[in-house]
This record gives sequence, structure tokens and C-alpha cells, in this order.
Amino acid sequence: MDICRRKFGACILAGLVPRALALPPRPKLLVLVVLEQVRRDYLDAVWGQLGSGGLRRLLDNGAYFPDCRHLAASYTSSSLATLATGAWPAQHGIVADTWFDRAARKPVRASSEALLATTLTAQIAAARDTRAYVISLDSVEAALFAGTSAASLFWMGEQGNFVARGVAPDWLGDYNRLKPLENLHNASWLAVGAPPGAPPLRTLSFDPVHPQEFLNLYKASPFAQSAQFEFLGELLGRERLGQGNTFDFVCLLAGSGALLGYETGASSPLMLQMMLQLDRHLEYLFGQLDRAPGAGSYDLVVAGAHGAPPEPPTNARPRMAVNGELLAQAIQQNLSARASARVERYLYPFLYLDTSTLLVPEPARQGAGRAALEQPAVAAYFTAGGECSIHDEFQERFRNSFHPRRAGDVMLAYQPEYIEDYGFDRGISYGSLYNYDIQTPLCFYGPQFRPGVYESPVQSVDLAPTLARAAGVGPPSSSSGRVLGEAFAGSAPEIPKEDKSK
Repeated sequence: MDICRRKFGACILAGLVPRALALPPRPKLLVLVVLEQVRRDYLDAVWGQLGSGGLRRLLDNGAYFPDCRHLAASYTSSSLATLATGAWPAQHGIVADTWFDRAARKPVRASSEALLATTLTAQIAAARDTRAYVISLDSVEAALFAGTSAASLFWMGEQGNFVARGVAPDWLGDYNRLKPLENLHNASWLAVGAPPGAPPLRTLSFDPVHPQEFLNLYKASPFAQSAQFEFLGELLGRERLGQGNTFDFVCLLAGSGALLGYETGASSPLMLQMMLQLDRHLEYLFGQLDRAPGAGSYDLVVAGAHGAPPEPPTNARPRMAVNGELLAQAIQQNLSARASARVERYLYPFLYLDTSTLLVPEPARQGAGRAALEQPAVAAYFTAGGECSIHDEFQERFRNSFHPRRAGDVMLAYQPEYIEDYGFDRGISYGSLYNYDIQTPLCFYGPQFRPGVYESPVQSVDLAPTLARAAGVGPPSSSSGRVLGEAFAGSAPEIPKEDKSK
């Protein structure tokens, strides 16, 4: 019987000692902060500039995993669904932010209705004497991560105010009136620690003729990130989270870094400034939590959803920004010459073929994959039949990304740091399988967790079963990750791996 090494190792660790299952008393509050776009090297770059009360407190006193890997297509929706469910897109079905629906014959956006697996939030909300909350910049992402109507959802509306799903709490209207977005029209985004009179890094310009442009600038700035953390602080106090007879779970989906990344790429100085601002926002959150429910009375977990590529250099952009329509046309020309299937739609990274006249479609899929490889921008392909043009660990990343009804016939991977061109002559795209997109930091802080740095790679599917263990509920239905038992206080310490190079 074949068993993968990952599962075998988990089984061995699970059976080492009985006391490994005995966890410290569970706090009544679990807070999860998901950074929609963050790279582990951001932390290294800003470490010397951090204060003592934010990121440094989190990482120095938490169970820190600097190499958490999302081994699948790293779109925001896909990554959020994986963190929420503990399953890969091949199981939960959210293969991208948008994919082609063959029945409707049009692209459809990822949504909670399209989710094919249960979530951590749903597991907690279904348990007795619990409350669950999700805060986001976007209503669709909030509902997708929650995966249940039993959770309270809050998101940022078109006027920059916070909106609730269903009946809003009594205090929400007054809270919004005290924080009018008009106060930030033409606000200056200054560098952290900038001296008086320093020029702004960016100005949130407001034009009444084009108000959406200001809103876009705002949501992709530390001002919106701060608004989310302040709202979480208000929610903690107003709803007395962690202070009653319930177990409370709240997740903050911090999306400003992802929106900024779309525009600037990973290497922009603005991204490091966003991290320094995050440090301040986490320090604020720690302060709120230490006051109520009180130090030692909560668990705080910070996880990254995905990373980002750098923006292509200006002189290389015509080569590195791929026009999907032209790529599909080139593949179609090659297929026509071979009298094979027709390209029905290409929606990066999925190629959909019309194989309705073919009894056996797999040869046509492989032909399309080989045709794609003839284009300089394409590095590899994977077909619905399981044929992969490369046979290293990327094959696993392809397989995890591929849902048979939504991923089309062929999935393509571009060359490293190549991106999808959206016609704006700037910015980047998410979704690749490369390390800069899939490696993120993960940290567990609180009385249930053992401080330390755990360098061995873990996977994003491990988050949901680990937090389910911390919350005392069963893991989501399709979860394929393992409980990160080494992170828990009272568990057996991590066993160092044998160094075979000696």
C-alpha cells in the first residue's frame, strides 16, 4: 500500500506520546488576520525598522513558520478558499478569481455559492455557544471565506463605510458617522518616521467627477488597512468578544496589500511601507486585545494568502506581459494545422477546448499543450487527463490547482516573473505556481502555542485543521492538511531532521 511521506510522518508524530494531545486551556477568543498579499522576504527587509509591540512581538513570542506554501495557483480567491477549507482548488473548486463556465458560456467570479467544501468558520459557527465574524474590504471575499450564513460579515462599502450582512448592529451607524471618508480626500501617504515637511509617497487625490479613482487609491493604502484594524477593535469592544459565555472567532481579511500589489508589484518601496504600517496596526490590535479580554486570554494567528511577482522592467514588459488573446490565437493556428480541436476560450491560466466532436479528447489536449510550449512565454502545461510537461514538484502544484469541471482542458504556466497583460502597461497579475507567489509567513500566538521558529516547510492547507484543533471543533469536510502539532504548547517538541550531508 502506497502512503505519502507527509502523511506517514504526521501519523508517526501523532503517536509519539499520549500527552501530545493534551492542550492548554482554550481561550474564549481566536483572532485570525489573513494578509491577502505578503511575502516572507518583506519581513526580513523591514525587520530592523520594526517596533517592539507589533510584528516583532508576534514573531518573537509566537510559533513562527516562515515557509508556509500554497502549492496551487495563487489567486486571491483560490488562496482564501484554501485557507478557509484546508483543501486545494482541486477539491474546493475555486480555481481562480474568475473562470469560464461552459454551461453559462461566460466567465464567472469566485463566490461562496461556488465553494465545494465546508470552511473552518462554518465548523466553528455550527458548534454550541459560539460566535463567528469575518471582516473584509470585499463582500464576495468575506462570504467566500466564511462559507456559512451563520457568520456575521462586515465589509467596506462604496462610500468607504462598513456594511453588515443582514441586520446591522445598533452601533454600526454611529461608528460610520464618526469616520467620514471625506476627511481623507487628498490625504498624503507619508513614509513611516518621515520628518515634518517630507514629500508624500502618494496623495489620495479626489476628483468629484471620478470618485472611484479615489476609492481605489484609498483601498490600496495603509489608510484602508488602518480602518479595518480600527473596525476590528470596535467590534471587539462592542460585542465583548472573548468576555462572555461563548467561544468567539473573528477573521480579518486584510486586502490593501493585495490591491497595492496589483498596481506596483512586489518590489515597490510602497510595499515595504505597507509592511511598516502593518507593524503599527498589529501593535494597535495587541493593545486592544490586552485590554479586553486581557493578555493571555486570546489566540492571535497571522497568515499570508499569497505573494506577488515583481513588476517587469519597462524595457522587458512587451516580452514579459503576455497578451492572452494573442496566445490563444497562436495555439489555435497550430491546432488548425494539425486538424485537431478548437480553442473555445482562454482565461489565464486555463485553456478551454471544444472537443465535442472527439470521442477521446486527451490527445487534443496534449496537442494544445505542446502548441502552447512553442510560444516563448509558456514554460509548462498540465492537461485534464493528467499529462504534465514537467515531472518535478510543479506537477503536484498543477494537480492541486486543477478541478475537472472548472479548469478547462489545459492549464498553462508562464516563464518565471512573466505576468498576464491587462492592457494597462503597468502592474502585475497573481496566480502563478512560482515560489514568489506561493511562499508566505504563518504565525500562531497565544497561550495555546509554543514560541519558536519552525523552518521546515508547511502548507496552507494545514491552517484550517490546526485552528479547528485549537477551537475544539472538527476539521472542514475536505481538509487534506495536517494539524501543526509542533506549534502547540504542551505537545512534543519538534524533532530535528537528520542531516544526511555529514
